[in-house]
Amino acid sequence: MSALAFCDFNDSTLQGINVSAMAAANDLRKGMAITYNGNTAIVLEVHHRTPGNLRAFVQAIIRYINTGKSADVRFGSTDKVELVDIERKQLEFSYKDHNGYHFMDPETYDTVTLQENLIGDAKDYLVENLSVQVLYAHGKPVQIELPASVSLKIVESPQGLRGDTASNVTKPAVLETGKTINVPLFIKEGETVKIDTRTGAYMGRA
Repeated sequence: MSALAFCDFNDSTLQGINVSAMAAANDLRKGMAITYNGNTAIVLEVHHRTPGNLRAFVQAIIRYINTGKSADVRFGSTDKVELVDIERKQLEFSYKDHNGYHFMDPETYDTVTLQENLIGDAKDYLVENLSVQVLYAHGKPVQIELPASVSLKIVESPQGLRGDTASNVTKPAVLETGKTINVPLFIKEGETVKIDTRTGAYMGRA
C-alpha cells in the first residue's frame, strides 16, 4: 500500500508550488520537504553528528512522496539541499473506516482521506473533531502534525492498591483510541486525561 494519501477534492489549487532557494543541510528540520536524487521527500527525522575530529554531518530519515518509501541519508553539514515549499491545511478528524482516515476541511467541508502508513503513530491520538495540521508538497499530503497535547478518555484501568499513596507509582490504562499508557493510581476508568503527543506521557487530568 502506498504511503501517499488520496483526496476527495480537487488539489489543483495547491499545484505549482515553487522550489525555494538552496539551504545548508545543517538547517534541515523535521517536517521540511526537500528534493533528493530528483525526487521530493519529507524529512521525518534529523540528527546532527560531530564524530570526534571528523567533519560534522547530518543524518536524516526521509520519505519519498511519490513512492512512500523511507530512506536513511547523510549530508555534510555545509552541503546544499533544495527545499520544497510546504502548504499547510488545518483539518478536523472525522472517522476511520476500511478506506482510511477521513478528515474534514472546516472551511469548505471537503473531505480528505489519508492512509494509515501516512498517519503513523498519530493514530493513537485521533478522536472525532480533533484539529490537526496536514502538510502538502506539490499538492500531495505528506505529513500530519498533531497538537502538542490531546485529551482522551480512559476506557480500561485496574483499581489502584488501597493504601498505596506513593506519587511515583503508576498503573497501565487503555485510552479510547486503544493506546496503553501509564497513569497514577488515583486515575479511574471513565476519566479524561491529558496526553503529551510528542512523548505519549500522561500530563494530568483534563
